[in-house]
Amino acid sequence: MVRTEELTKAFCGKRAVDGVSLCVREREIFGLVGPDGAGKTTLLRMVCGLITPDAGQVHLMGYSPGQGERAKEYLGYMPQRFSLYGDLTVMENIDFFGAMYRLDKKTIWERAGEILQITGLAGFKNRLADNLSGGMKQKLALTCALITRPRLLVLDEPTYGVDPESRKEFWKILYGLNREGITVLVSTPYMDEAELCNTVAFMSNGRVVVVDSPAGLKRRFQHRLLEVRAVKDPGIFASVPGVLDVSLYGDKYHVVVEDVTAAQQAIQDRLSAESNRIATIREVPPSMEDVFVWLAEKEVNR
Repeated sequence: MVRTEELTKAFCGKRAVDGVSLCVREREIFGLVGPDGAGKTTLLRMVCGLITPDAGQVHLMGYSPGQGERAKEYLGYMPQRFSLYGDLTVMENIDFFGAMYRLDKKTIWERAGEILQITGLAGFKNRLADNLSGGMKQKLALTCALITRPRLLVLDEPTYGVDPESRKEFWKILYGLNREGITVLVSTPYMDEAELCNTVAFMSNGRVVVVDSPAGLKRRFQHRLLEVRAVKDPGIFASVPGVLDVSLYGDKYHVVVEDVTAAQQAIQDRLSAESNRIATIREVPPSMEDVFVWLAEKEVNR
């Protein structure tokens, strides 16, 4: 469905994307993750033909790079920021976007009726886009991206800044579209969303570091993990023997260790000495968040 070969793009002498080769299979949900500035947005824009690469090629839906315009007919793109018109209503935005793709009025309205039901915006056709919530704005942007009935949907951090409940609703819609045969290529800053993808590519400094399923990425995690609750000061782990790293997740800490038994005893001894009460301390499997932090730190320390 999507294949890139050594895709490269530089701005002001700095490579935003550095020799990226990827393959997105038909009917899969493929996720891009990585820290800010990793090159995700630039890569997606090159895939969509919005930016011309300095080197490399993009193959879309079986078309050669020279047939890119024909391939775009089957592509829907949703940019990172809401880019529709706030002083137009929901339906007026859809009309405008459909007209840009040379769709006639009847086709736009027929398709809009179907998609608005899917996205839950059917009751808001006459509301100004500026008066929609953040989650509803994203659904409107998705509706406009779907009006051409694309085979490939490219989404650049579509739920960034949206409340958790709206994010869940948005992903339910994506899963429904994927079941109907639409291939999804999405970048996301949220690791719980990366968990929902079939395949995930981790990017750093313009390069793809690793590509695997969420389960496969977790299996690559090279350490053991202890979950510790009811500790107020993360600095208390600083000099505990066997502790490699510590991350805070809500009311608990994930403590990266090499030897679970030795580290667990050392943590208990230190906390007892500091008069800290432990609610629980147990070994847990790594989450996607743990994998993300581990991969990011490996790149920093290269």
